[in-house]
Amino acid sequence: MGKLTKSAKEVRGRHQLTVRVKTSKYRDKSSNKWLARQLNDPYVAESKRLGYRSRAAFKLIQLDEKYKFLGKGKRIVDLGCAPGGWTQVAVMRNKGAGKVVGIDILETQPVEGATLIQQDFTEDEAAEKLKILLDGEADIVMSDMAANTTGHQQTDHLRTIALVEIAYTFAKEVLAEGGIFIAKVFKGGAEAGLLADIKKNFRKVSHCKPDASRAGSPEEYLVAEGFKSKGWISDS
Repeated sequence: MGKLTKSAKEVRGRHQLTVRVKTSKYRDKSSNKWLARQLNDPYVAESKRLGYRSRAAFKLIQLDEKYKFLGKGKRIVDLGCAPGGWTQVAVMRNKGAGKVVGIDILETQPVEGATLIQQDFTEDEAAEKLKILLDGEADIVMSDMAANTTGHQQTDHLRTIALVEIAYTFAKEVLAEGGIFIAKVFKGGAEAGLLADIKKNFRKVSHCKPDASRAGSPEEYLVAEGFKSKGWISDS
């Protein structure tokens, strides 16, 4: 584990007790294991305390603490926004200005200060709907999308990378110069060809696994900073 961010230290310091789960004839071993993990996860407890819809909110908070991209008046697109944790953080850090639009194949309960639509982002018309709602360029395109896992690591990786490619194509179409693109990938990051193309179109590209990502999860986040002007775009 790398250096903890401020929020990670605060969350871990606030939740240090371990809860043991009693066995029950109504739960199998896997259910007991899941329940124990939830009860002992400091980010689950802290998200409930602060009113975030999911522990994933802390992943975005910690990414922002490291890369400092959120702030007042930003124009943000949230891909794969359900249940709304990232959207909540984006709206709060916009401080009543800017614009936040989001999309997910699942229904997302309204978030005050954001415009959300329910649709599969891979459908042809989805990107156009977001562009209409955005009504201009974006400062940030962030994607927490991931394909449903199959249990086969390579298959899951390839399916998630396909979503990253779709999100990246959209980001190139809407980002303003200097904008940032963030996307969930599985361990190993983006495919070599995709990563090379991203590096041509952004000034800095890195990978980060926030403390809020579970230790056993293969997920990490690709962070591409400093989008070059559209005249620079390379599709090679």
